[in-house]
Amino acid sequence: MTNTPRKKPPPAPPTDPMPRRVDPCVATLVDKPPKGPDWAFEVKWDGYRLAVRVEPGEVRAITRGGYDWTRKFGSIVAEARQLGHKSLILDGEAVVLDDQGRSDFGLLQRAIGKKPSLHDAGEIIFYAFDLLYLDGHNLQNLPLSERRRQLEPILAGRTGAIRFSEEVDADGEEFFRVACELGLEGIIAKRRDKPYRSGRRPEWLKIKCARHDTFVIVGYEPSTVPGAIGRLLLAARKGEGLVYVGGCGTGWSNQESAKLRELLNAIPADSPAVKLKRKGAVFARPLLVAEIEYRAWTQDGKLRHPSFKGVREMGGPTEVYEIVA
Repeated sequence: MTNTPRKKPPPAPPTDPMPRRVDPCVATLVDKPPKGPDWAFEVKWDGYRLAVRVEPGEVRAITRGGYDWTRKFGSIVAEARQLGHKSLILDGEAVVLDDQGRSDFGLLQRAIGKKPSLHDAGEIIFYAFDLLYLDGHNLQNLPLSERRRQLEPILAGRTGAIRFSEEVDADGEEFFRVACELGLEGIIAKRRDKPYRSGRRPEWLKIKCARHDTFVIVGYEPSTVPGAIGRLLLAARKGEGLVYVGGCGTGWSNQESAKLRELLNAIPADSPAVKLKRKGAVFARPLLVAEIEYRAWTQDGKLRHPSFKGVREMGGPTEVYEIVA
């Protein structure tokens, strides 16, 4: 009887060591969405960028800057242990949603902060939009479409702390218009055929929605540049009075800054028009208004990322932004 020699098992596929750190791909800011079938579109989430790393015996949540925030995102870490894979790296955004389902950075800050909040850390959701490593295989050189094809079944149907950030099958301009109407921060466009590369990249684009409103100028903080303004102090109407909504320190040229300071110095106020204490601030009578572009409101009622667009005399109470209690 002849012994049939045993066939050798096929060699195991090569295993890529998990990278110790992957610097995130960062989207480039542009004015309008790109066109063409090569681009995929997603909602731009307003939160903290995270890499969720699952390894045998350990799960960590690492911020864009490389900080280990595992303890701050306990519900995300707990759910990552249940995804059914020994090792993976998810790229995504941790957010808290408001009553309309929009991500709100102020709510997120309060949820993970020390101050009392109506939202707790258990309400934080991680929207994963990319898969960089899976069970011994580094996926960064694969095109985005393939990375997401492998990511989707891992997260399909999940409605807990970790969810799949869906692509939106729509024309980019139309999607952007609708996103802004809904009060979202903006949209992201990504090339389907490109690998994952760290740093600010042209194959990932961000298009932000901006808000434009008019606010009363109640004073300014001087600049370190002689004769210039460091920050305009702004107010909105609330009831019969004004309420401080923050400072604006960008959007003007050196010449415009000097002219603004001259205008405000010419209408000094005996006392501030709003409840505000600022060392070194120069207060003015509320006779001028500023056109301001901004992204959103913070949780404590201040303008987020305001930029100055112009100034004029107040024409009437209706043109000033009003906060409805």
